[in-house]
Amino acid sequence: MGAKVVHFEIVGRDGKRTQQFYAALFDWKIDANNPMNYGLVAAEPGGIAGGIAGSTEGSRVTFYVAVPDLAAALAKASSLGGRTLLEPHAVPGGPEIALFADPDGNVIGLLKAADA
Repeated sequence: MGAKVVHFEIVGRDGKRTQQFYAALFDWKIDANNPMNYGLVAAEPGGIAGGIAGSTEGSRVTFYVAVPDLAAALAKASSLGGRTLLEPHAVPGGPEIALFADPDGNVIGLLKAADA
């Protein structure tokens, strides 16, 4: 079995407005009660959890794939024509993540698998 998509992230220029849009559109319950105002969306049965936030760097949609070794996955992505955007990084109170761009510039997230 291949690696699983375990998290999505939607980032807009105005995080609160982006959170309100998706809450109204999909009836998602978004909890942004944290110091980063990162809106957490709980996984529904058969779905995955996600987050909705703001960024002064523009908007993007990213999905995160669980892998046992972030550095190894980044190295493999690089060998296939991708480029690292964020080296392995521990999210405060959360998982360890990394980001890369595929050869077309799409941003893909990696999340260290919990069972690794």
